[in-house]
Amino acid sequence: MIRGRGGRGGRGGSAAQRAQPGDPIPYPRRRRYRPGTVALREIRRLQNNTDLLIRKLPFSRLVREIALTMRPADEGMRWQSQAILALQEAAEAFLVHLFEDSNLCAIHAKRVTIMQKDIQLARRIRGVWGGLG
Repeated sequence: MIRGRGGRGGRGGSAAQRAQPGDPIPYPRRRRYRPGTVALREIRRLQNNTDLLIRKLPFSRLVREIALTMRPADEGMRWQSQAILALQEAAEAFLVHLFEDSNLCAIHAKRVTIMQKDIQLARRIRGVWGGLG
C-alpha cells in the first residue's frame, strides 16, 4: 500500500536539493511587509520631522503664476526667497490643520478614509479664517 504525503504535493527536498547543474542560481525572496506597515512607518517618519513637504520650485512657480493674475503682466513682480518661503510655511500649516480636522470628521462618521465632504465640513466649521487667524 502506498501512503500519501499528508497533503503535500510535489517532489521532496528543498529548492537547493532539486537544482540541476544548468539551473540559474535562486535569489532569496525580498522581504514583503504586511499591508499598512509601510504606511504607518512613513506616517511616523513624517510626524517626526519639520521639513517642508511641498517642493520649493513648483510652489514658487504657483505663487508667481497667481501673482501674475493679480497684476498686469507689464508690471514685473519680484519676490524675495524669504517671502515665498513664508507663504509656503503658512500654506503647509493651513493644509496640515485642515487635514487634521478632516480626519476627525471622517473618524466621527466611523470611517478611516477622508472624503471631500469631510474637508467641506471642516472648512464650514472653522469659519472664514480657518482656525489660524
